Amino acid sequence: MKKFKYTAINADKKKFTGTFMAADEESLREQLILQKLYLVKAKAVSVKPPNSFFSVSGKVKVGELTTFCRQFSIMVSSGILAIDCLSVLKTQSYSGYFKKVLEEMHEDVKAGKLISEAMEKHKNAFPEFFRSMTYVGEMSGTLDKVLVSLADYYESDSKLKAKTKSAMVYPIMLLVMLVAVVMLMMVFVIPTFRESLASLDVEMPALTMTIFNFSEYLIANWMQIFLYVFVIFFLLSMFGKTKKGRYVYDTIKLKIPIIKNIQVNKASSKFARAFGLLIGSGMDIVEAMSIVSIVLGNKNIEKRFKVSAEAVTQGKTLTSALNEEKIFPDMLIQMISIGEKTDSIDEVLLKSCAFFDDLVERSLSRLTTILQPIMLLIMGLSVGVIFYAIYSPMLSIMTGLK
Repeated sequence: MKKFKYTAINADKKKFTGTFMAADEESLREQLILQKLYLVKAKAVSVKPPNSFFSVSGKVKVGELTTFCRQFSIMVSSGILAIDCLSVLKTQSYSGYFKKVLEEMHEDVKAGKLISEAMEKHKNAFPEFFRSMTYVGEMSGTLDKVLVSLADYYESDSKLKAKTKSAMVYPIMLLVMLVAVVMLMMVFVIPTFRESLASLDVEMPALTMTIFNFSEYLIANWMQIFLYVFVIFFLLSMFGKTKKGRYVYDTIKLKIPIIKNIQVNKASSKFARAFGLLIGSGMDIVEAMSIVSIVLGNKNIEKRFKVSAEAVTQGKTLTSALNEEKIFPDMLIQMISIGEKTDSIDEVLLKSCAFFDDLVERSLSRLTTILQPIMLLIMGLSVGVIFYAIYSPMLSIMTGLK
């Protein structure tokens, strides 16, 4: 498809100019005739894809997606054509990147593409789950309802992520304070005491010498240490972005008791909400399972879920397939079993989302409750050991004087 800048006239000789996506000039002429316009001249123009470099993480913000969904839904439910909806939406107060995406979508839809097809060109802007749901909505004639469901889904998911981040703020602050306090003592306090004690003829305890030597090494090699730490964190971060690294990290998360509960309950909540939406929109179970696997948020769980999806394609029930892999809690499996028996899986799952969201919040609260005293204890012990190492020689001198 090429982008053409055209000039056309109607039956009343009124001139119109604009842009249009078409395979060639002849196709452009045919498309304009359908709109009762007659091509005068046309020129192919180069199309630059929207640059996502300056957008957050190269993607559209969740807030923009939810606003887009709600506005689009209202217009579609009011009987406005999709192409006219996009014509209005592309002028709204979105980021520059998202506006350009909507402008290209408008051109593609104007050229006869489905909205979901137009979205396929912009995978940075629209996640795979979003595109799949839009396609289901178009095919089933329930696009307005699907868009509302998508807005609810991303709002709930965003709130869950925000709660997870906020729960970890205080423990991370304590860790930073611990490192800062220890570094300050090693760099500024320890050298002062070492100079004072050096003038005294007293034997230094092993712990004191260890602290003094570490302080001296830290001051002499702080640039190398900082570089090593930075390189290690960078390499670990890069490894985590690889497919294997992400799988290893996610597997480790499932080995730590409290974090495991958070991961499993988050995956359960996402599965219930996403799978319920897809089934409720008319998608069959097998196709829905292939799409849902991408939103679970844990590569280890995703891998086992795909095994369950394969078992379903071979004729097993959803309940037995999920039960074999032990992915989700027994309660969710029981609810799915009830949904299968009553032919209401979508309703049962959508009603269970809030329950698993609540479990995630409880697990996060429990994690922070445990981490805070542990971090404070480590901080107290670290500072206490350093002070003991500093003052033990002085106590020895005072004891000798007595």
